Amino acid sequence: MDINELRGIHTLLVMIAFFGICWWAYSAHRSKPNDEAAHLPFDDDEIDQRTREQDMTEKKQ
Repeated sequence: MDINELRGIHTLLVMIAFFGICWWAYSAHRSKPNDEAAHLPFDDDEIDQRTREQDMTEKKQ
């Protein structure tokens, strides 16, 4: 077994790991966490708005 065979085996293992991660990430049981993660930038805006409103009410009191 020479270095080129080891490189081929390594490439095959990395490719299998890559496709396994892709399959896991896009599988049906991951759809809810993926949707939640997709909405995180929009949720930050809502949190900022609530924080500003709380600050305004605290300053008025």
